[in-house]
Amino acid sequence: MAVISADNHGLRLATRYVVLTLIAVIFVFPLVFMVVSSFKPDLQLLRDTSSIRAFLPVGDISLNNYADAFARAPVGLFVFNSVLVTGVTVLLALLLCSLAAFSFVFLQWRGRDLLLSIIIATLIVPFETIAIPLLLLVSKLPWIGFDGLSIGWLNTYRVQIIPWIADGLTIFLFVQFFKDLPRDLIEAARVEGASWWQIYTKVVMPLSGPVIATAAILKFLVMYNQYLWPLIVVQAEDYRPVMVGLQYFFQLNTAWGEVMAYLTVITMPVLAFYLVLQRAFIASIASTGVKG
Repeated sequence: MAVISADNHGLRLATRYVVLTLIAVIFVFPLVFMVVSSFKPDLQLLRDTSSIRAFLPVGDISLNNYADAFARAPVGLFVFNSVLVTGVTVLLALLLCSLAAFSFVFLQWRGRDLLLSIIIATLIVPFETIAIPLLLLVSKLPWIGFDGLSIGWLNTYRVQIIPWIADGLTIFLFVQFFKDLPRDLIEAARVEGASWWQIYTKVVMPLSGPVIATAAILKFLVMYNQYLWPLIVVQAEDYRPVMVGLQYFFQLNTAWGEVMAYLTVITMPVLAFYLVLQRAFIASIASTGVKG
């Protein structure tokens, strides 16, 4: 019986690995096609799409598409703009949304539950319904910078960052995670005389690695893939992000090899960010715990 049980367990394990491998292959295929196609001229790229050669680096392979892509558009500038806007927004969102969630979970104040319900309800509001009112607002807002007072935020980094710092999903993720933390830790810290800021920085946040990584990844993907809002508020090339930069490659005759090269370049920061956060996520889960 033990032998049969062991065989069944091994069969289930093998089946699970086969299914997971097939799922991984399905998700990886588009990335492989994109990278491989970025090295092929257009005629060969289109011809190879009808066979397995589309996923193989065979034929006339070169870096010409990358050189042509960088010559057609300021790819480096677009990547820099997106990384800057996304990075600053993610950092500020993690700070402010975690502080908001901390106040919702651990502090007692009037209207707390009502305000949290309103924030969560904003998740069902499509961005398209507020795009125009938000545009009219930011076009009239004042700003005090190094060059003095100015009116309007259009064609700036701040117009791509500030409206997206706080969002209902990130606050909701932190609220749900904070609710599961042991209240004994908070009460013990209060008994020891710790302030709420000390509890936030030295007790709650060090235990919040998993939710920080999850919220950061989701926020990064949303911000890095922004298209409609930057298209509306940014007309100057110096501030355009990568998604708006795709327009450069669909003017007149589309150069598909250059498009693939551009997509490969702008995908690298996303993969790098995910790999770094994935390691931090796994490490935080392994190290997080409460010992009795």
